[in-house]
Amino acid sequence: MSRSTNSKIAFAHLTSRVKQAMVAMLSVTFGISMYVFMNGFMTGVNDTQTDLAFSTLAHIHIYNDLPEDRSDLAGRFYDDSHLVHIRHPKTIQYTEGIKNSAKIISAVEKQPGVVGMASQVNINVFFKNGAAKKNGVLSGIEVTNEDELFKTSQYIIAGSWGELSYRNDGLVIGVGLARKLSLGLNDNVVVVTDDGVSRNFKVIGIIETTLAGVDNAKAYIRISSARQLISKNQSYVTDLQVNIEDFEEAQKVASTWAPSIDYKVESWMEANGQLEAANELRNIIAVTVSLTILIVAGFGIYNIMNMTVNEKIKEIAILKAMGFESKDIVQIFLVQSVIIGIAGGCVGMVLGYLISVAINHVPFEVATLDRLPMTYNIEDYLSAFVFGLATTFIAGYLPAKKASKVDPVEIIRG
Repeated sequence: MSRSTNSKIAFAHLTSRVKQAMVAMLSVTFGISMYVFMNGFMTGVNDTQTDLAFSTLAHIHIYNDLPEDRSDLAGRFYDDSHLVHIRHPKTIQYTEGIKNSAKIISAVEKQPGVVGMASQVNINVFFKNGAAKKNGVLSGIEVTNEDELFKTSQYIIAGSWGELSYRNDGLVIGVGLARKLSLGLNDNVVVVTDDGVSRNFKVIGIIETTLAGVDNAKAYIRISSARQLISKNQSYVTDLQVNIEDFEEAQKVASTWAPSIDYKVESWMEANGQLEAANELRNIIAVTVSLTILIVAGFGIYNIMNMTVNEKIKEIAILKAMGFESKDIVQIFLVQSVIIGIAGGCVGMVLGYLISVAINHVPFEVATLDRLPMTYNIEDYLSAFVFGLATTFIAGYLPAKKASKVDPVEIIRG
């Protein structure tokens, strides 16, 4: 029979059972809307966590890694026939930090994909205010580069970040550390290095990042002031922080750079594997839940289509007796399931978008957030529609195949 005839019969079946068709369509609508919402929400959470983590974390970190064994004698005198025991082996002098950093900085800046770099001199110190004393990290930074890399200035809650660029005695302190030392703006704080060198600084800013470990133990000064504090030359740094265009390529880029750089080149994935693992787990949960909803919706459509086949069994027998082939019967029921899938898919995408917008406006004041995060990726909507359509197609095909095998003689005879 012609396709137009099969389509007309399919429409007649749908319109004769409007409630069943609506229930089937709503199953698809609910499944697709939840798929869109779950993926948008989980992607939004992942993107937000990544942004918060990169407020203090660079894509690639270059530093002088401490070797595992610094003894000049340990392990040297051993072979298959002799074992020499050495007591109190001498320890070689370990060179800290990166010397002559200008050469490395110049080489990194020439690499493709590099969008920003900042030098740091990080020092373990004690912060003292009267009788109060707290150990922490004093980070000497290039004020402009640091802000371009980490957007640090947006986390200032008191004072000024820009003032740090021309104040040799200025210090920006974490809010938790300031609270523990009872420090406020324009207060003086004494910084003592592990070599016993001390210097007074004035608090010109208080910062609150998204990481408690930073807020409770870190302060910032100019990099030149940090070098003076530990008596190092102007080329000395302890850390080079580098951002590239695609942070997901950091591991590959770090592996490419490592052979040509004498220091440790570490990607953010290597240093913070738990962050990447958490993102992957959330994505897996979102996809699993969404696909489960679509599969459940598919079972609902299958049941409805199966009931339709059973109700229309005599009509199917008559059609086959009139000359309709098995493929025509399959086409009739597949047309019904595809129509349900397309209609439910379109409505589901719209409903999923509306749910996402509503959730995106829910207040959520944590860290730098003011509402729940959400993303609107066209790929999620297209994927939801394709998966929904595939589910309805399979759910419609199985009853259709069953209907095509009906023996008209047995049905008509009863």
